[in-house]
Amino acid sequence: MIIESLRSLYSRDLNKLKSEIESYQNESSLWKTDGNISNSAGNLCLHLVGNLNNFVGTELGNTGYIRNRELEFSLKDIPRSELIEKIEATTATVDDVLKGLTQEDLEKEYPLVVFESKMTTGYFLIHLITHLDYHLGQINYHRRLLDI
Repeated sequence: MIIESLRSLYSRDLNKLKSEIESYQNESSLWKTDGNISNSAGNLCLHLVGNLNNFVGTELGNTGYIRNRELEFSLKDIPRSELIEKIEATTATVDDVLKGLTQEDLEKEYPLVVFESKMTTGYFLIHLITHLDYHLGQINYHRRLLDI
């Protein structure tokens, strides 16, 4: 049951990320920063895609994705269409990996120590959805403030 719930939540929130990126009236606004807003929506989108492809795709699904976290925050002016393609591909990857997991997999130790201590795969997948939602909220706020 928890796997189906995770699949549903990741699908819902990655589709919301896609919707937020599509909702920008001015494509160049995706890359704006202002004052204390140091991360653009485009960079947050790249960060979320990189994060999920690394921690879910590579570590749990053996996709071979190689993450370059620095580029997630330094690349600029990636076309919206490319961001959308990345989100769609990430959505498919995450769902493919999640539907291949069992309840026993969720109870196993996650293959990397990401924080200060070991954790279960299930715990980390819940953390990753909260991370996605945290940045999704930032993107929504960014759009409403800076898409002018």
